[in-house]
Amino acid sequence: MTKIGKKWIAAGTLALSSTGLIAGAADARVPAGTWANPSNTVQVRFAPCGSGRDARLMCGTVVWASEQAKADAARGGSERLTGTRLFTDFEEEEPGRWSGTVFIPDIGREVEGTITQIDARTLVGQGCLFGSLGCREQRWRRVK
Repeated sequence: MTKIGKKWIAAGTLALSSTGLIAGAADARVPAGTWANPSNTVQVRFAPCGSGRDARLMCGTVVWASEQAKADAARGGSERLTGTRLFTDFEEEEPGRWSGTVFIPDIGREVEGTITQIDARTLVGQGCLFGSLGCREQRWRRVK
């Protein structure tokens, strides 16, 4: 697994954002804003996935990636990293904690993951390749 692949598995996080919390549909809260992975090679914008029921769900799309991250993603079969949705259908399980699907472009796989908002500037993402095996965690920071 590549260095970037290990970082994506953590998915802060996704995963993904309460200075940055905004109201979604009804009472649902969705972290919004742009977040950078620990090595600042990828930045992801988190926002509601759509309208109606989808407004309760959080999605994260790459808005910026370093040349190295783009090359790593290309080796995994992802032709384009910027514009790729990495975090899909993250639903709030409890205040400040979401779960959903994470796409890891440099290995071309999706995994289940969680994102926990620690504070207004920190998200912790966790994900596992196989059940509870190959698990990783990483901290994402909010980009101003």
